[in-house]
Amino acid sequence: MKQRFSSLDVRVIAHELSASLVSLRLANIYDLSTRIFLLKFAKPDRREQLLIDSGFRCHLTTFARSTAAAPSPFVARLRKFLRTRRVTKVEQVGTDRVLEIQFSEGQYRLFLEFYAGGNIVLTDGDLTILGLLRNVSEGAEHEQYRLGLKYDLSLRQNYGGVPSLTKKRVRDGLQRAIERQQEEAQKPGKKIKKKSGDALRKALAVTTTEFPPVLLDHALFSTGYDRATQPEEVIASEELLESLLKSLQEAQNTINQITSSDVAKGYILAKQGKPRDLPADGEEGESSNGLLYDDFHPFKPAHLADDTSCTFLEHEGFNKTVDEFFSSLEGQKLETRLQEREETAKRRIEAARQEQEKRISGLQSVQDLNVQKAQAIEANVERVEEAVTAVNGLIAQGMDWLDIGRLIENEQKRHNAVAELIKLPLKLQENTVTLLLAEFEDELEDDGYIDETESEASDSEDETRESKKAEQTKDKRLAIEIDLALSPWANARQYYDQRRTAASKQEKTAQASAVALKNTESRVMADLKKGLKQEKDVLRPVRKQMWFEKFVYFLSSDGYLVLAGRDAQQNEILYRRYLRKGDVYVHADLHGAASVVIKNHTNTPEAPIPPSTLAQAGNLAVCTSSAWDSKAVMSAWWVNSDQVSKTAPTGEYLTTGGFMIKGKKNFLPPAQLLLGFAVLFRISEESKARHVKHRVQDDDGQKTAPAGATPDGGQVENDDDDDDFPDAQQNGNAAEEDEEDEDDEFPDAQANMSVASAEEDEDHARPEASNPLQGAKEEAKPEEQDDQQEEDSSSESEEDAGAHERDETTSVAHDTADVSSKPAADQAADAPQSASRDSSARERKEHRKAAAQAAQKKKGGPKVRGKKGKAKKIAQKYADQDEEDREMAMQLLGSRAAEQKREAEASAKVEKQETAEEARMRRKAQHQKAQKQGLEAEEIRR
Repeated sequence: MKQRFSSLDVRVIAHELSASLVSLRLANIYDLSTRIFLLKFAKPDRREQLLIDSGFRCHLTTFARSTAAAPSPFVARLRKFLRTRRVTKVEQVGTDRVLEIQFSEGQYRLFLEFYAGGNIVLTDGDLTILGLLRNVSEGAEHEQYRLGLKYDLSLRQNYGGVPSLTKKRVRDGLQRAIERQQEEAQKPGKKIKKKSGDALRKALAVTTTEFPPVLLDHALFSTGYDRATQPEEVIASEELLESLLKSLQEAQNTINQITSSDVAKGYILAKQGKPRDLPADGEEGESSNGLLYDDFHPFKPAHLADDTSCTFLEHEGFNKTVDEFFSSLEGQKLETRLQEREETAKRRIEAARQEQEKRISGLQSVQDLNVQKAQAIEANVERVEEAVTAVNGLIAQGMDWLDIGRLIENEQKRHNAVAELIKLPLKLQENTVTLLLAEFEDELEDDGYIDETESEASDSEDETRESKKAEQTKDKRLAIEIDLALSPWANARQYYDQRRTAASKQEKTAQASAVALKNTESRVMADLKKGLKQEKDVLRPVRKQMWFEKFVYFLSSDGYLVLAGRDAQQNEILYRRYLRKGDVYVHADLHGAASVVIKNHTNTPEAPIPPSTLAQAGNLAVCTSSAWDSKAVMSAWWVNSDQVSKTAPTGEYLTTGGFMIKGKKNFLPPAQLLLGFAVLFRISEESKARHVKHRVQDDDGQKTAPAGATPDGGQVENDDDDDDFPDAQQNGNAAEEDEEDEDDEFPDAQANMSVASAEEDEDHARPEASNPLQGAKEEAKPEEQDDQQEEDSSSESEEDAGAHERDETTSVAHDTADVSSKPAADQAADAPQSASRDSSARERKEHRKAAAQAAQKKKGGPKVRGKKGKAKKIAQKYADQDEEDREMAMQLLGSRAAEQKREAEASAKVEKQETAEEARMRRKAQHQKAQKQGLEAEEIRR
């Protein structure tokens, strides 16, 4: 696999970089690793990234890579000399694998070496070394590199110029190659491996250094020259030398053809690789059919064109080819790291699972063992009792513990049945003894519970079976600790208790293990996701920014692009570059307000801008001003593009970002100090049709125009139809009442009468919902509605009502859900019946509501001068404000806090009164019931 540039690669890369980087400034330099660096070049509307891998490669890249947190000393030194410098020249040094980048007309020169260990050398105009990646000591084939020394270019290949191709040059070069080969062959202890067809190519590669070996193979194959010809044969034959010269000229023609255009084609040689189960996300180097990149060239090698195992991938641009090739290698390494992380995570989870299973299985085995021991004790109760009695008898006799052990050992040698049950050593210090007891099943067999067919077997078979059974019994006997102070049944009960304890512990362990395993899995997966995120950030494609992203921008609800400058300089750029005919300029007469430009659609430049877009742009202009800090609600204005000019009147000077406005300014409604943010997804042209339904349109904003302004600069005429602004009218009445303090003595009634008035208007005055587009049909109604609302307002401000009547009015406002649907006249007629002493509380509440509504309709006060006009102004001011916006604005201003408090207090008061009334009625009913029972008892007694 190719890892390093050849001289031809350096030449083609230098040719493309010369067309791409010249006139760009070096913005910054970053470390990617100890030998890989990233140089960012930029100029207005254009950015390039140059990746340098010292000794291996150098190319433009379209991928973003993670950089070091702090620059290395070498990068810091490069930044000191080269940052903000302009590239003036990029070229190859002779035909060597050295690339030179000149800055500021040769004032600084950066040399990139792509041979041996590689190096990056920075010099001044006189080739004095100012900085270098690594120091180099003087050797046989290279000079010394150190700060302050001169960088010698005369040692580079063909620095003075490439010699012309002649027979004499080719013959002399082949002769020198033959002599060098003979000298190496005469050296003792060194065996040279010769490969057929390589001798001539190697000799030419040393002679004509401007041609890399792969280009020589291509030229020899294209001209039909036998590549197996030996150099000695070429020197001896004039005809072969002439044919070889033609092949070299073909190689030169190939180079000239490659460098004839600014962008050379590149070819990646790929081979079929093994399919991988888990391809890495974002991997760019490997194609979907599993091809592995092996080599790259600026031409298509003719000698490999017929190879069926190779696939050529053509790319436009050699920089793109090299970037694609090496990004593939980085992607493959990244995929390997990701797979290793996933395997490590799986091993950690599996190890945790096995550990938990091991704990649970251990507790289960403890339970089984305790059950076996208890059953063994129960099956051998007599033997256990006999052994315990014997040991206790020896202890009671005062025998020494060591003597007891020796006695039991001697008895075991005599095959004493009781002694053979006891396992030494004894644990008399713990008052326990270990007994070897057969399991429950084995004990049944020993007691004779066997099949009758087995009893009919021969005596020899019985002896064989008994001997085997004895061995099996000895092997299967359990060592059980017996407490000498307890009976056999009590010892068995202890083991059963231990089994229950182990079972409870197993259950708790299983629950805890499930939680622990879940936590381990979540922790491992979190670590894996964090690791994958870090790995995937290593290599990601760079998105080219759009021209408008340097400004503050958004897309309005109508689909218009709105731009705002971040500073005075950007305001100037917006005017000079992007303000065109049909666009709209939006601004606010406030300090710091941005200049906002609404870009009209290019296909309909004369179409008016929708009012909702104008309102949104004005909101942005106000929010970027000092009004944001002072929280002052102000208005913005807009003008057409032809009204904005940089021509100042005589004697005046316009600063950067300042403009002269000609004609009339169209003011917008006061803007709310509210800003939001959004996420913009970029989709392809093919998928655009599938996302049309996701486009959100602001229907209300399109139908409702800002008061006093139209897109074409005209004014909106307001008629006397207040039905178009019911919410604003109610807000105006409320504001007027707050200013005049008419109901200070009736806070509860004032907080709630608006609800009853709204219901009355909805039931009687407006049977159908108002529509701003149907104002012509209802021109006869405004005066009646205004009069009705003024009557309602005056009825709220009367001060001659009693306290009882005010309490009833408060109840009415908080029980609007229970208001009777009967007409007011019917309710007034039913009032005497509902006011009787035996009526229910429900009827009494309905009576109070009906009476309050009737009183409100009958009361009529004098009309307040100017209230109608003020309501119209408020309706005009808040024409574009819906209910949700009004509520939000009232909350931000804190205007509804007192009203909400009054409503809460009135509601609590009503609930308290209702509770007291219900309790009074219950007591009354109980009292009446007791009186009735007393009267009945008295009648019976009589």
